[in-house]
Amino acid sequence: MVTRPMKTLRYALLMLVLAATSVAAQPSTDKKAPQPAQIDRNGVLMLVRSTILAVHHANLTGNYTVLRDLGAPGFQQANTAARLAEIFADLRAKNFDLTGVAVLEPQLSLLPQIEANGMMRMAGSFPSVPLQVNFELLFAPDAGRWKLFGVALNLGQSGPAPPPPAPVAQKEPAKPAVAAKPTQKPAASHARPSP
Repeated sequence: MVTRPMKTLRYALLMLVLAATSVAAQPSTDKKAPQPAQIDRNGVLMLVRSTILAVHHANLTGNYTVLRDLGAPGFQQANTAARLAEIFADLRAKNFDLTGVAVLEPQLSLLPQIEANGMMRMAGSFPSVPLQVNFELLFAPDAGRWKLFGVALNLGQSGPAPPPPAPVAQKEPAKPAVAAKPTQKPAASHARPSP
C-alpha cells in the first residue's frame, strides 16, 4: 500500500523528470563555451592515429568507402566515397607517407574539448620530417563511442619557420638638417665619490 506522502514524492519526482526532459528538449539560445573533454591520453592517441591512418589507407587505395563508413551518421550522410576522394585529392597527389603518425607523438594545439553542439574537437600536428602533418578533427558521440564527423589534414614545414621578411618601409622625403647643439655631459646622479 502506497501512503499519501510516498505518492506525493513520486508525483514530485515525475514532475522533475518531465520538467528536465522538456528543458533539455528545447534548443538553447545561450552560446555555451567549450568544455574540456573527459578523455584520457590513450583515447586521444587512438582517435587521432586511427583517423589519420584511415585517410592514409584511403589515399593509398583510392577507396574511401571504409573512411566514410567509420564516420558518424552525419559524416556518412554528408559525404559519398567519391566526394571524399575529391576532398583528399591534393593530399593524395603529394603521395606523402602518413604512417609515421603510428609511432610519433602528436603535439596538440587544441586540447580535446566538447563544443556547444556536443561534439569533441581537437587539433595539433605531428612534427615529422621533411613535412609536418597538421590536423583538426571533430568527433560526434554515437552509441557510446566517438565517431569521425570532420577531418582536416595538411602538410606544413617541419620545425620552426623562419620569420617572414620585414615589410619594406617607404622612404620619407629628407628633412632639412638641423644644426646640432653641443652636447653637455649629463650630471651623474648616482655616481660614487671617487677615492
